[in-house]
Amino acid sequence: MLNDAQRWFAEARFGLFVHWGMYALYERGEQVLFREHLTPSEYRRRAAEFNPRRYDPAAWATLAREAGMRYAVLTAKHHDGFCLFDSALSNFTSAKTGARRDLVREYVEAFRGAGLKVGLYYSLADWQWPAYFLGPERDPEGFGRFIQYTHGQVRELCSAYGQMDIIWFDGAWPHPPEAWRAGELLAMIRGLQPAVLINDRAGLPGDFGTPEQQILAPAQRPWESCITSVERHWGYHAGERLWKTAEQVIHMLAQVAEGGGNLLLNVGPKADGTFPEPFVTLLREVGQWLRVNGQAIYGSSHGVCESVSIGRQCVVGSTVYLHVLYWPGETLHLSGLDNRVLSARFLADGRPITFEQMGEHIYLRGLPAEPPDARDTVIALEVQGTPKPFPWARERLWQGDAGRMAGWSAT
Repeated sequence: MLNDAQRWFAEARFGLFVHWGMYALYERGEQVLFREHLTPSEYRRRAAEFNPRRYDPAAWATLAREAGMRYAVLTAKHHDGFCLFDSALSNFTSAKTGARRDLVREYVEAFRGAGLKVGLYYSLADWQWPAYFLGPERDPEGFGRFIQYTHGQVRELCSAYGQMDIIWFDGAWPHPPEAWRAGELLAMIRGLQPAVLINDRAGLPGDFGTPEQQILAPAQRPWESCITSVERHWGYHAGERLWKTAEQVIHMLAQVAEGGGNLLLNVGPKADGTFPEPFVTLLREVGQWLRVNGQAIYGSSHGVCESVSIGRQCVVGSTVYLHVLYWPGETLHLSGLDNRVLSARFLADGRPITFEQMGEHIYLRGLPAEPPDARDTVIALEVQGTPKPFPWARERLWQGDAGRMAGWSAT
């Protein structure tokens, strides 16, 4: 039985990841301090320049809702150590440097006000602390102070902004969970935020898995794939040119829906607080598709039978949704569904589809020669009972197709 926190996450399917910080000033990604071996003191001085006058989190939240996203996660602190919140433990924050604003508070209030679930990312790694690099073996005293600082900042984030829905850790490498006192850290969070979900990157399993830059379901647990909207970088990089298309994102949504996971799509805002225009255009197109086809994404569970030759498949209640990514022409053949089909229709406009069912084979006939939606045409099959596969389709050839999700079997 799912609790409320687990239920909303299991139904959400689509979220916004925001990698933002003073590194946006450099326009070369989120790790410029480390990758280019910059001088930390000079890097810190540039925080005086970070004053995002065009930052409007209400506009971010409106766009996210229009895109069909159900939640968001913002980098409260990345590996460079710069905090977007007003921390009593650091002067290296947006509230005490150029912006003079608690950017986390503004984000939380705007997204919560828009009805979206709110998450905060916190990097355990901190490149402003030499003790992080030296570790507990070479600098036990300094590392101890660093851990106190880390736990203290997490306590601030869990105490100052009301109900948090997600705490998203990163950067535990290369230290083991014992060095981070991860068990103690998670216990503190749950004491302050009983309904929060915690990811798996503090060295402990947490509540959900986070495969990165790939859609691959961890076995038998909730999961979320975090993926960039550009080719490589998470933070803003002016040189990035290869933006994902709406069709690619729609295909990813079909894939996570088929596997019972979520897609956390990332953007790196510019230093002025605005999203790059290609990302805005991308989200609007994806949102248009979801407004028509969202029934086949939200709250979905695993597909139950073979559909690789046509695309993806997921189930909501007694409806089997076919995400037809590879249009078959006038006849679509589906095999392995062990339920009587009651009706077939195009999800977008409700047009009925003629079908014929012969044992383990289902034929949809009279389809147009070209797909009604070239990005992903969704067909809804209403079936009798709970969708289930024929025995052969339960254990497919190769024990599952490599292009589909790993870690689950149709039951």
